[in-house]
Amino acid sequence: MNRPPRTVSGRLLRLLQLPLALIVMFYEWGWATLAHLFDWFARRPWWAAIEAGIRRLPPWPALLLFGAPGVALVPVKLFALWLMASGQQWLGVAVIVAAKVLGTAIVARLFALTQPALMQLAWFARAYRWFVPWKDAWLEAIRASLVWRMARVIKFRLRRALTRLVRSLRETLGRAR
Repeated sequence: MNRPPRTVSGRLLRLLQLPLALIVMFYEWGWATLAHLFDWFARRPWWAAIEAGIRRLPPWPALLLFGAPGVALVPVKLFALWLMASGQQWLGVAVIVAAKVLGTAIVARLFALTQPALMQLAWFARAYRWFVPWKDAWLEAIRASLVWRMARVIKFRLRRALTRLVRSLRETLGRAR
């Protein structure tokens, strides 16, 4: 049985379980999907050459490149806000979500490529060593939550139902020929 949380951070986590679980699930789905796209690109010689050049960057240029997507997405987010202010709320939200997913995937890929150079910056390495255990503790708490477990069951059931539907449609279309 769940006991009430005793600490402020425990209470905060309990309050934020649903939105945090949805965000984490969204990022995991989005990153897994976009990672396949980046893997496809990585098999192209021209993309591999670009990534090799990024891996060779010294620490400060690597840091600038790592931060570039955040700066580059500011105009896109401003455009999305303009759309929302112009009465096109759903389109604006869609633009922000798409920019966030794509931006996160790009930053994750850039981090994988530039991490050795970034870790040469003492302040970055300290911040990273602080952030990772903190993030892991939050993710562990979110994944242990009832909301997360229920969402995983729903996701599994939806995937199974979709697989059955696709299989049924293929069989029906195969017989129609």
